[in-house]
Amino acid sequence: MLLTGDWITPYFNEATRFDKPPLIYWLMAIAYRIGGVNAWTARLPSALAAIGLTVMGFYTLLRFGVAGLLPAEPNTVGQPAEEAGDGSAPPASAAHWSMAIVGATAIAFNLQTIVWGRTGVSDMLLTSCIGVALFAFFLGYAQPERPLVQRGWYVVFYSLMALAILTKGPVGIVLPGLIVGSFLLYLGDWRAVRELRPLPGIALVLGLTLPWYGLVIRANGQVYIDSFFGYHNVQRFTQVVNNHAAPWYFYFLVVTVGFIPWSMYLPWGLARLQVWRRQAWRRQPRHRRLGLFAVIWFGVVFAFFTVAVTKLPSYTLPLLPAAAVLIAPMGAPAAKAAGSSWGFWTSGWVSSLFFLLLAGVVWHSAPWMGNDPAMPDLPQAVVASRMLWWGSLGWLMAAAISGILTWRRSPLIWLSNIFGFGLFLLLTLLPALGLVDAQRQRPLRQLAAHISTESRPGEEVVMVGFQKPSLVFYAQRPVAYIYTPAKAIAYLRRGGETTLLVGRPDEITRRLAPRQYDVIAEAGTYQLVRVHRRRL
Repeated sequence: MLLTGDWITPYFNEATRFDKPPLIYWLMAIAYRIGGVNAWTARLPSALAAIGLTVMGFYTLLRFGVAGLLPAEPNTVGQPAEEAGDGSAPPASAAHWSMAIVGATAIAFNLQTIVWGRTGVSDMLLTSCIGVALFAFFLGYAQPERPLVQRGWYVVFYSLMALAILTKGPVGIVLPGLIVGSFLLYLGDWRAVRELRPLPGIALVLGLTLPWYGLVIRANGQVYIDSFFGYHNVQRFTQVVNNHAAPWYFYFLVVTVGFIPWSMYLPWGLARLQVWRRQAWRRQPRHRRLGLFAVIWFGVVFAFFTVAVTKLPSYTLPLLPAAAVLIAPMGAPAAKAAGSSWGFWTSGWVSSLFFLLLAGVVWHSAPWMGNDPAMPDLPQAVVASRMLWWGSLGWLMAAAISGILTWRRSPLIWLSNIFGFGLFLLLTLLPALGLVDAQRQRPLRQLAAHISTESRPGEEVVMVGFQKPSLVFYAQRPVAYIYTPAKAIAYLRRGGETTLLVGRPDEITRRLAPRQYDVIAEAGTYQLVRVHRRRL
């Protein structure tokens, strides 16, 4: 976009890329213009999206968390003014603050947010747009006696849905629509449907999204419609795309691992709200329905992507804010007491055992790291760094602390989760990512630097073997990707006088004689050579 000035049609490697709408690319391009083209600016939109979602979750829980996460009371009639949903919430108490801190920490401080919030792809931006939209909906829904405030939050709700559509397509309105629709249908709250003013809201969404969709279809025609709507949306839901198949229980595992260190409290957070008591929930004032809304939010996202045939770990990211809301009562003793106290302390013991399991998994994880041919020395490097020893020790300490705090019924038990995950993050995960970068990405950066200095005018760059799209980013020039050496040789014979070839030495020397190429540089498992067409 910066090079061509075309902000309508996304391109990658000089070819149209119709996988995603342009919002993430627009934000990256703006970041590039401000801070230059580098990995830090590429990842900045994801990081800011995670921060914005965390702040919105904190505000919602601070405002409505304590009352909103209590189980339904069967005989709630005639609540006093501060309980009647008139927007005059009582001043924030210590329970409000502790619950908001725990919930916001759970949004930001889990395995999936840490990974995707540091990655230059659209998943965290989509999660933030959907999450902020749904929090905005509830902030409006919970304040029916303040119509101007309510209308403002509903405008935010519709606007963020539009941004979600510009981030990843129809899922940006389908998921929030299913969640809000299921919530209101469960309650039979038709007055709220009128308050939402769906026709003007949909008009706002269309007004923000249709201009770009119209322009991109005008520029690319049926090819865009078939690729984006047909392949990347309909087929991903109804068929296995790119070999991303998984069993029906896949997302149970993904949520358990991805929501570390909080996942063992999710069953308690879901069960304590007693969603099956529909009549009791219908009698609650609106601001006391945050817990019900979070359960439906969590359940709809989980069910939607379980039904979808194509499955990826990142698909469940939009349910993480709801999961964080559900376990937020860990921070408020009164809220725990109002729910299942037995279930909560049982979750504490289960969490302690889970931390013990994590300690064992981390300790024995080195042999599982040797499957990538680009990083053959990773297991040895990880063992030599002793990071697995420290990570295992951290989870053992977290298990001990969690067990002691559970046994003593301490209200600070949530600190054991932060302690264990914090040690794991600082002493194992981040150092491991550094080693992965050193073996997987740094060689490509080094070869990209050689390409910039050694390439001749008009000389093409070809990569043989597994496609590494990051080479295009680091070299800032197009790269032809060819998967097999035989096809690479045929391609080189039709090319220019010389071609720069990137690949692993066995892929290059398998088909080329030494006189046919000159070695320019080697880095990691890769080699950069100049191939002479006349010698082939």
